[in-house]
Formats: sequence, structure tokens, C-alpha cells
Amino acid sequence: MAKPEGVDALRNWSTPLLLVGCGNMAGQMLARWLACGLDPAHVTVVRPSGRDVAPGVKVVTAAPESIADDTLILLGMKPYQLADVARDLSPLTGAGTTIVSILAGTPLADLRGHLPTAGAIVRAMPNLPVGIGQGVTALHGETTRADAMAQVQALMALLGLVELIEDEGLFNEVTALSGCGPAFLFRFIDALARAGAALGLPEAQAQRMALATVAGAADFARVGIDSPAILADRVASPGGMTREGLNMLDADDRLERLMIDTLQAARDRGLAMARGE
Repeated sequence: MAKPEGVDALRNWSTPLLLVGCGNMAGQMLARWLACGLDPAHVTVVRPSGRDVAPGVKVVTAAPESIADDTLILLGMKPYQLADVARDLSPLTGAGTTIVSILAGTPLADLRGHLPTAGAIVRAMPNLPVGIGQGVTALHGETTRADAMAQVQALMALLGLVELIEDEGLFNEVTALSGCGPAFLFRFIDALARAGAALGLPEAQAQRMALATVAGAADFARVGIDSPAILADRVASPGGMTREGLNMLDADDRLERLMIDTLQAARDRGLAMARGE
């Protein structure tokens, strides 16, 4: 039987990983890397609660006194904690240290200002499906160390699609689309199921059918040669049930307008966070 994709990909990984914070997102990333063969002995997690993360992973409640020169540090705490965390981390970093930040709304300039001695800094914005290798991770980094960026890119590729973002000014837009996107889709799946139940279907059955419908449609769109817009029209026969439903979604561009408003609201919150609001 073939092994799942990614298994053993990190079997020979030797770079020490230091995770500062291990909440939902960082936890999903770590879980995927461990599933890909990462030796937990190479991982240290800074977690004030001291709660275990995964078998074999060392958990400490504060920054260690020293780290290896080539350590890759993943910042996964809350953005407002950056100054306090950097105060402890900065003395540990050097030319060989790579910082990867998943802090929303925190630009490279702020990260560099707090961690001036780090060798390379990369912003990353993953989304929740990274835990099963089906996520999207956007990357934007400094160009001073191409080797560090290549290492980060290879590591993130095990989490799913990796997109390099040349213009950091678009990072909040990227975050709104792919970073926040899973939550919006989860809400859509729930609404689709609730709509089915409102029409009379048993609630549990409607939930199963909605989830399977979205999953199957997404997979079909991903492997197909046509765009989702074309696929929608191909499903809809003239004068049929699907076309009548699409007419409701398309009227006055209501669905597109709703999604634009949704992404703009998320984007604007990111901009506010960058201003410290």
C-alpha cells in the first residue's frame, strides 16, 4: 500500500525548530510536520501553560537560555505579544537564525525592528487545512538570504499550496482570502445544511450531504480544466432547478458583493491591527 503523500519527507530534517506559541494554527502546522516524519526531538515549544503538545516534543514555559545557531523560530503567539516575546528571543538570534512569523497584521519592518540580529525573517500566512496537507500558505520574506527562503518554502510545501507574495502591501488581502477563507467556507457549509433542514430534510442528514457536496465539488473544481464559473453554468440546465437557484445567487451580484464585503472587512481589520488598534 502506498504511503500518504508527505510521509517521511522530513525524516532527515536536522534543523532545530523553536515554536513560540502553539495554538490552533501553529499546532496544525506542527502536527503535519510530525506526520511527515519530523523527529520530535528537534522541536521545542514555548508555551506558558506548559501543556504537552505531542509525544516527544519538548515544552518549556519560557524562552530557553540559548539555541543552536541554525534554529528556525516560528512565531505563533498573539500579535500583541511580539514586543515581550522579542525581548527574550532577540539575544538568542544570530546570522544563522531564521524567523518565520504567522502573526496577522505584523509587517516585516516591525518584525525586523524587534528582532534586529536575526539572519532572515519571513512572513507566512497559513490556513487551517495545513494540518492535513491541504492548506494554503502565503510567504513574503527578505531577499538577503535566499537559502533561508528556500528552506522555509520547502517546509511549507508539505502543508499544501505555497504562494509567494512579492508585494507585502497585499498581505492583508491574501490573509482575508486564504487565511480567513476556511472560516467563511465553514459558515457556508453550515448555512447550506441549515437551508436543507429548513426545507424539511432531517438535520443530521442535511449536514452530511452539505459537507460531502462541498468537498466533492471542491475536488472536482481542483482537478477540472474549467473554471468554477464555467462549471456552475455547465451544471445548470436552462430552465432547470439549478439555474433557478443560481438566479437567486446571481441577482444583483449579491453573492459576489457579499464576498467582497466579507474580505474587505477582514482586510481592514488586518490594517487596523498593523496600526496597533
